[in-house]
Formats: sequence, C-alpha cells, structure tokens
Amino acid sequence: MNARPVDTLAIAIAQLNATVGDVVGNGDKVRRARQTAAAQGADIVVFPELFISGYPPEDLVLKPTFQAACRSEVEKLARETRDGGPAVAVGTPWLEKDKLYNAVALLDGGSITGLRYKVDLPNYGVFDEKRVFAAGPLPGPVNFRGIRLGLPICEDIWDPEPVDCLVETGSEILLVGNASPYRRGVVDERLNVAVPRVVETGLPLIYANMVGGQDELVFEGASFALNADRSIAFQLPAFEEAVVTTKWSRTDSGWRCDNGPKIQLIEADRADYAACVLGIRDYVNKNGFKGVVLGLSGGVDSALCTAMAVDALGAERVRCIMLPYKFTSQESLNDAAACAKALGVGYEIVPIAKAVEGLEASLKPLFDDLPRDVTEENLQARARGVILMAVSNKFNLMVVTTGNKSEMSVGYATLYGDMNGGFNPVKDLFKTEVFRLARLRNGWKPEGAMGPAGRVIPENIITRPPTAELRENQKDEDSLPPYAILDAILERLVEREEPVSAVVAAGFDRDTVTRIERLINIAEYKRRQAAPGVKVTLKNFGRDRRYPITNRFRDPGTALPAPDISLLTGMPVKTEAVDF
Repeated sequence: MNARPVDTLAIAIAQLNATVGDVVGNGDKVRRARQTAAAQGADIVVFPELFISGYPPEDLVLKPTFQAACRSEVEKLARETRDGGPAVAVGTPWLEKDKLYNAVALLDGGSITGLRYKVDLPNYGVFDEKRVFAAGPLPGPVNFRGIRLGLPICEDIWDPEPVDCLVETGSEILLVGNASPYRRGVVDERLNVAVPRVVETGLPLIYANMVGGQDELVFEGASFALNADRSIAFQLPAFEEAVVTTKWSRTDSGWRCDNGPKIQLIEADRADYAACVLGIRDYVNKNGFKGVVLGLSGGVDSALCTAMAVDALGAERVRCIMLPYKFTSQESLNDAAACAKALGVGYEIVPIAKAVEGLEASLKPLFDDLPRDVTEENLQARARGVILMAVSNKFNLMVVTTGNKSEMSVGYATLYGDMNGGFNPVKDLFKTEVFRLARLRNGWKPEGAMGPAGRVIPENIITRPPTAELRENQKDEDSLPPYAILDAILERLVEREEPVSAVVAAGFDRDTVTRIERLINIAEYKRRQAAPGVKVTLKNFGRDRRYPITNRFRDPGTALPAPDISLLTGMPVKTEAVDF
C-alpha cells in the first residue's frame, strides 16, 4: 500500500446528497463516488459529516437497530477497500463502550484504520447534538499511507483547541467533514472560521460539505479548501452534487493544492431561491410523492411557490387549482391563468361557492343570526383547504402551502385553511423578499432548474396590492402596516430579538411596534401547526425559534393590556389579523 510516493496526494471531495435513515442508499452513494474518484486517480475520498446516517439524524440515531445498521454498512465499505482503490473518510454514528459518537471512519486496505470522534458538539440554533452524542476526546492524526491526516469534524474547527491538538501531534493536512446548512452569509462565515485555523496551524484545510434538503434544512455544499498561505485552493459549486479529485504536492512549506477548480458561487437572492428549490425538490422526492398540488390564487406567494415547484420537479409534476368565490376578482382569475400558462402546469378551476354556502347553512342554527365576521371569511379558506387535501389524498400529491414569513409572524393565516399543506418553500421569506425573488426569477433561470426561462410570473401579480380576497375590496394593508414597514419591524423583533424600545428608537411608530410584537406572541400556536419550510435566514420559525405557546411575558417596552381570559387559556385574541 506504500508504493505511491508520499510527496503527492490525490484527494477527492464527495459533495453528495445523503438521505436521513437510508443507510444502505447512502452506502451505495459512497461506493459510486469511490468508483468515480478511482477513475480520477484519487488516493482518498472525503465525505461529509454523518454521511452514512444522513444529517441531522435527530433521535433516530438513539435507536440501537439504527446504530447497528450504520456500523454494519461502514464495516462492509471497509472490507471493500481491500481492492487497492481509494481510501474513504466517511462520517457515521459510532457506538463505543456504551457511548454514541459523531465519528469519522478512515477505511483503507480492507479495514477501519482510524476512528475519530467529534469533540465540540453544537447545541444552538438548529443544532442539538448534545442531546444524542457524547463528546469525544481531543484528537490526534491518523496515519494514511505515510501521511498524518487530521480529521476534525465540522464544529471542531470553530474553536482552536481541537485543531491545536492535531497540529501539536503531527498532523500534516486537515480534512474536515461537514454538515453545515445554508443560510444567508454562511459562506463568508465559514471562511472566517477556517482562515484562523489555517493561520494558527500553518496547515492546509479541506472543507467537505453536504448538499441536499432535509426537512427545514438545506445543505448547499460549496465545499472549499485553503492552502497554508490562506489562498483558496479550490471552490466547488453550491446546490449541486460533485465528486472532484484535487492534486496535492508536498513542498518545503507543507502540502499545497495544484490547480484546483474555482467555481464562482451564486449569492444573495439567487442563493435563497436555489435553496428553496432544492428544499422542496428533496422534500417531495425523498418522501415519495408523485408531485405537488397547490392553490394558485393570482397572488405573488402562490405564483412564486409554483415557479419554485416547477423548477424543482418539472411542470408535469405540478398541479394548480384556482378556487374562486364571489370575492375573487376577474383580475385574479386572469393572473392565475396567465401564470399557469407561462409555467406550463396543469391548471383547473374549482368554484367553492356550494361548499362555503353549505357550511354556512349547517352553522346557521348555531350562530343564531349573529353578525358576520372573520368566522365566515375563514370558512372560505377552510373550504379551499379541504378541496386541496382531497386532491392530495386521491392523487398522492403533496399540498404546497404558500404563506410567507410576514404572515406567519403575525398570524395572518387560517388554520386548516391556507395553512394546510405538507411543505412551504417560502416560509422563511418576508413578503418584500417574495416580491424580490419573483422579479429575480423573471430575469434569471437557475442552473439545473426544470422550469422555462423568461417571464414566468405576470407583472400584474407583482405590482398589484396584495389581497386575501375574503371580503369585498379587501387589501392586506387594511389589517397590517405596509409590508416595507412591517418586514423591517419583524426583522428586528424576530431575527435580531431587539426590544421594542430599540425598534422605536430606530424610528418606528411605538403603537405599530407594540401591536406587531403582540401579534407575534399570540400567533405562536399557529406556527406550531404550520408545515415545515426551507430555512434561509438567521432565525426561521421552527428549529431556530422555539417559543412557548402559553407565555404571559411581554416586552417591558410595550403597554401591557389588562388580563384577557382568552390569553390565559392559550386561545387567540380576536384582534387585528389574529384568528383561527
């Protein structure tokens, strides 16, 4: 095994899409990537963190049978390396002496030649590894064909100590397996973490990241490497799989990459859009749906969701239904039809008048001539939800729900109505961002998108004032501040967790801020029942932000209202846009 001189090294990076729980399928991806890397002349293939199990495995990884399945697959892969081909460094759960570790296994020459365990277990934001894993000891290098490899795992490079230990014990190069999910700005943040480790150690660093969607999380890949002088050794693409072999040579100052690829990454809104597309594609495909169905209302949210679904799955797997009632305008009917035509999707019109009027007739004896209010408005949304769910059941199509982050923040949505659905690609996008991405898509088609190029969302959908059309001449701004103001307030209250006093000091009206803060708090029960959706921001509703539903705390900067019995029982207050 030592015939190859140790002054050159061919390292393949397998930036691949694992599926949580598909141990055998993930193992087969390792095999295929190893074959590809062998054809490229690789000596070793580096895979992302916990690739065998998929990431994050959450409490699934606590099942003894799952632990055993992961170990068995790693052992099979190890035996297969006796063929003399590339070695494999792959992430896997590993049970050792009654402790479960987040591990990386080095497989070479027919056996497991090294195991290293993750030291720093992240327990913040979307991560809760301390719940399921034990922290490993500070690592030393593993010997690979005469080269001492450091194998830190993801978070281990975010703190100097594990990497310091590796350099002090003789490591020559750092191969880091990662499962780092996408959010805005994370590429720069990763570089800002990796560069100090390279400076401190004088070692080159390879950052191999996972790609793919897993429930709310999207992993964009964008694997990279730094030479010891901090220069970019290579940069792989974002939002796509890749197996790329890079050539490294030993120099007087250590190992250096020779002519690695340097792909220009998409950024900002384009990256957000690509993340949403990848998220819905993997959620639908990995969960075995034939396709999706959604209500196409003529509004910008449903139009953008349709475009994302078509880009992800192809038009033939997207079915759109317009569900008009007496408040639906001809303008909405025209816009929805034009959007469906532009995207090439199946499109049908199913009027809901009989369903709504039947419900109202059934309820008439109970309501005893009480005045009409938001209750009747919600019957329309719920009738639509029932129809879409029926189509879902009959044709095995997942319902795409289309509520944006602005609406979900303040509860401007109907439970069991427009909130019905299995997945929401725009859940973490404020309304102003939805408009921005709609305009973006009309002028740019993402690489690999299955939808058509050109204008796919009619201009009128983007420019007309948003409306739920649940009553005559209704506009969103009848109930909410203008979205430019609302979203600026929400960004401060939700993502930055700023106190009301700070938001007011930034120039926003106190009454408006106080009202929005109140709506955020009392809409928590709705968000708990909302479909999962792609995370693109620093703090999404879901894994990032876990507030209690029963919660009597209010920001001291707000004027506290008198106790309300509906709040004390965990029920919503019937004010502004808040309802069931």
